[in-house]
Amino acid sequence: MSTSEDFESNYKLLTGNSPFPWQRKLFTMFVDKRFPETCPVPTGLGKTSIIAIWLLAVAHHTRNGTVTEFPRRLVYVVNRRTVVDQATDEARKMLEALITKPELCAVADVLSSLATRADAAPLAISTLRGQFADNAEWRDDPARSAVIVGTVDMIGSRLLFSGYGCGFKSRPLHAGFLGQDTLLVHDEAHLEPAFQELVSAIASEQQRRRDFWQLRVMELTATSRSDITDANTLFTGEDRKHDVARKRLEAKKGISFHPVDDEKRVTEKVEQLTKGYKDSGQAILVFLRGVKEVMKVAAFLRKVVPDGVETLTGTLRGFERDTLARENAVFARFMPHSEAIPQQGTVYLVCTSAGEVGVNISADHLVCDLTPFESMMQRFGRVNRFGDGNAHIDVVHRPFGKGSGFDESAPAALDDDPSAGAASQDDLTADAAPKKKEKPLSPFDRACAQTLSVLKQLPLREDRRRDASPAALSEIPLADRQAAFTPPPVILPISDILFDVWALTSVRQKLPGRPPVADWLHGVTEWEPPATHVAWRDEVYLVSGMLEICPPEDLLEDYPLKPHELLRDQTTRVFSELEKIASRCPAKPVWLLNADGKVDVLPLEKLVDRDKLRLADCTVLLPPAVGGLDGGMLNGDAAYDPKVVYDIADQWLGENDRPRRCRLWDNEGPLSGMRLVRTIDVRPDAEEQEEESAESTIRRCWHWYVRPRSADDDGSRTARVNQELTSHLRSAEDFAKKLVDRLGLGALEAKAVVLAARWHDLGKDRLIWQRSIGNRDYPGLVLAKSGSGMRPIDLSDYRHELGSLIDISNYPEFLELSEELQDLVLHLVAAHHGRARPHFPEKETFDYDRSEEAVAAIVSEVPRRYGRLQRKYGRWGLAYLESLVRAADAMASQYVAGEDPAYGNAALSLGGAQ
Repeated sequence: MSTSEDFESNYKLLTGNSPFPWQRKLFTMFVDKRFPETCPVPTGLGKTSIIAIWLLAVAHHTRNGTVTEFPRRLVYVVNRRTVVDQATDEARKMLEALITKPELCAVADVLSSLATRADAAPLAISTLRGQFADNAEWRDDPARSAVIVGTVDMIGSRLLFSGYGCGFKSRPLHAGFLGQDTLLVHDEAHLEPAFQELVSAIASEQQRRRDFWQLRVMELTATSRSDITDANTLFTGEDRKHDVARKRLEAKKGISFHPVDDEKRVTEKVEQLTKGYKDSGQAILVFLRGVKEVMKVAAFLRKVVPDGVETLTGTLRGFERDTLARENAVFARFMPHSEAIPQQGTVYLVCTSAGEVGVNISADHLVCDLTPFESMMQRFGRVNRFGDGNAHIDVVHRPFGKGSGFDESAPAALDDDPSAGAASQDDLTADAAPKKKEKPLSPFDRACAQTLSVLKQLPLREDRRRDASPAALSEIPLADRQAAFTPPPVILPISDILFDVWALTSVRQKLPGRPPVADWLHGVTEWEPPATHVAWRDEVYLVSGMLEICPPEDLLEDYPLKPHELLRDQTTRVFSELEKIASRCPAKPVWLLNADGKVDVLPLEKLVDRDKLRLADCTVLLPPAVGGLDGGMLNGDAAYDPKVVYDIADQWLGENDRPRRCRLWDNEGPLSGMRLVRTIDVRPDAEEQEEESAESTIRRCWHWYVRPRSADDDGSRTARVNQELTSHLRSAEDFAKKLVDRLGLGALEAKAVVLAARWHDLGKDRLIWQRSIGNRDYPGLVLAKSGSGMRPIDLSDYRHELGSLIDISNYPEFLELSEELQDLVLHLVAAHHGRARPHFPEKETFDYDRSEEAVAAIVSEVPRRYGRLQRKYGRWGLAYLESLVRAADAMASQYVAGEDPAYGNAALSLGGAQ
C-alpha cells in the first residue's frame, strides 16, 4: 500500500474507476498524514471517492492491528435536504469489493485486523438517516474502521452532545465516537457555512485543549465562496485535461431565460415549458422553490403524462422518501444505477431544493425558477451530468427592474425562447407591460437578481442559449459569484461555556444557559423559516391514561424516533395542518417533544391554542387515529384511512431487510434473536382472574423487542441469555484489553479502561437489582444480565453504577492505584450508562445495602471528579474514554456461551456481523 501502483490498482478494484490526478494527490497527502482544509471538486468528478482514498490510507497506516496517528472513522456529512445516500451506496460497494475480490484480500485482511471481533467485516458502514438508519456498526466496535454518513442535523447535534432522536444516556457515546479519531468530510460545505464554522471551531477547541485524538475537518465543495486557484487546490489543470473530466466539464448545457411580469405567473410559465416536452420521450427535471408550486405543476403534468410524473420535496416523510429512491419507476429514469425498472417515455421529476444536493441524478433537460447562484449550480449539475447529451435549461424569472433597486444588465433580446426562434408573445407582453413601483429587494431576492445578471453574461452558443457547462461556469469571476450567493446566515458565536453546558448530558431539565443547538448548526436567517417534525406512534394513545408508570421520555429512550418516521415542514404550515386535525379530533392526545428531550402531553385542541412558534424545532407525535398523512406528507384534511400505515417505528430495518425491533401483543412470539426491553400492560385494571374467550380480540400486554447488537442507546442491555456476574465482568475485561490494544491507547488510559470494565457492574450484587431481573436464586446465583428484561417498578431508582463506586472504593487493589488512575477508573464506572455527567440525580443517590455516610461521600465527589477529568481530557476526549468502557460492556453482553469472546462464530456478511 505504500506505492502509487498499489493505490492505482486497489482504487480501481474498490471503485471500478481509475483515479483522477486530484485523487492520487489526496492519497499522497493522507499517506503523509496531511488533511487539506478545503477540497473543491466539480460535481460529477468523484467527490465520494474520498471514502476509498481514506480507506486505503487507513490500510497503509495500519501496523500490527493498530492505526498509527490516522483517523480510523470517516464521517461524511451531507446537506439536510439530501434524499439519496449516494455516499452510503458507494461505501457498500467498496465493502462488497473487499469481501468478494481476491485481489483486495491483503487490504481486507489489514482492515479486519483492526476489529476487536474477528467475525466483523473489514469496514463498518452506518447511515444516520432513512429507514436503514444507524445500524450501530460504527459504535459497536470503536477499533474497527467505519464510515458514518449523516446530515448536518444528525451529525452536528451529536457532536454537540444533543443528538436528535438520542436519549441522554447515549449522547456522550455519540459525541465521543464522532468527535475523536475521526475525519469529518463536509460535502457541499458552501450550503451550510454555519455548520462548517462550527466543526472548525470544535477542531480548534480540541487542539487548544489537547484532546485525546483530535477531530480532522475537510470542506468539500463544487461551488466555493472563496478564491480557489491551481496553487491552493487539489483539482488543477492536470485534472481538467483528463478525458473523463474534460467530457463532464464541457458537457453541453444551454440556458434560455423566460421573464414573466409577476411572481405568481412563474408556475404558469413553467407548466407551459414543461408541456412542450411531452412527446420528447426524455427525462425532464423541474425545480421550484415552494412546495405548493411543486404540487401545482405536478398536478398539471399528470394530466399531460398520467403515469410519468413524480415529486420530490423535503416535506416528505423519510419512509416514503426512501421508498421513492429505491422503488419508483419514474425516479429510476434519473438514476444511473437504480434498483427499480425505469419508466419508459417522457417522465417528469418535479422537485424543491430536496433534489439539489447529494442526489446522483441526471436529466435530459431542465425547467426551473430562479434561485441564488449556488442553488442554480446544483440544479445545473443534475442535468446531462455525464456529458452524453445536449441539455436545454429553461429559467423562468420575474424581472428585476430599476424600481426595485437593481438594474438588469443583459439586453431583453437574450430573454427570447430559442426553441421558438423568437420571443414568445407572453415574454414580449411581460417586457412591454408598465412596471409598478417595487420595494427594494430583500437580500435573498438581490442574490437572485445578481444570479440572473451573472448567468446572462455566460458565453452565447450557436443556438442562442447561454453556455452553462461546468467549464463555462467556472470562468465566472469570484466577485460576481460572491455577489450572487445566498447571503450567509447570521453565525452565532460559540464559546467554552456553551460547549460545557451542552456536555452536561445527565442534567435532563432545562438549563437557562443551555439553548437548543439548531441555530449553531444552520445559523439564523430571515428567509429560512423555523421547522417542525411530525410522526405517528400508537403509544401516544395507548398509554395516555398511564403516564406515571410509562413516562413518554422513557418510552422514547427504549424506542427512539428514527428518521424514516419523521417528516419535516415549516412550523407555520405544520401548525395550520394541525389546526385542521384538531377541528376533527380536539380531545385526542398528542406528544410534543421539545429540543431538550422533554415531552409535553396535551390534547390537540390545547396544542393549537399555543403560540405556533412554540412548535419550532420540536417534534409532534400524533396517534394514528387522527389521520393527517397523505402520500407521505402532512395533510390536515386527510382523515384516518385503515389502508395507510401511520406507525412505522417497527420498520427500522437492517441488512437483508431484517427488522431491528418489533412490538407484539400478548402471546405473539418475537422474531428470532430479539430481546425484550419493555412490557406495557395497557389494561392494568383488568381482573387478574379474568377469563377471556379464545375468540377475544382485546389486547392487553404489549411487548417491545430489540435485536441484539442493534439497540439504540445501550448496547449492554442487549444480552440474549442470562449471564453470571463474575463471567460477565471477566468477559468485559477481556474485550477491553483487546480494544485498548488495537487502539494503541496510552498506558494510564488503557489500564483505566480495563479496570473499569473489570469492576463496572459490581453494584448489581444487590437484592433489589437481582429481583428486578427476575433472579429468584439470589444470593446463590448473581446475574449480570437477563434475557427477560427489567421491571423498573421493582428496581425503583437504584443505580448499580453508584453501588459499584462504593464497592470499588474499598478494594485493596484499587487503593494501591495512583490517585490519577483512581480518579479515571471511578468516573468511567460511574458514567458507563450516561450518568455522572456531572452527577447522579438526587432521587438516585441511595444504596439500601450500604450506609448513608458511604453513599454521601461517593456522591459528593462525582461532579468534582467529572470537572477535573474534563479539564484534563477535553469534552470529547473524556466522552470517548467513557464510551470505550460502554463498548466493552456491550460486546461482553452480546457474547453468547459457546463463542470465543475474542472471535465469535458468526458468519461474515456484507453488512457486518448481526
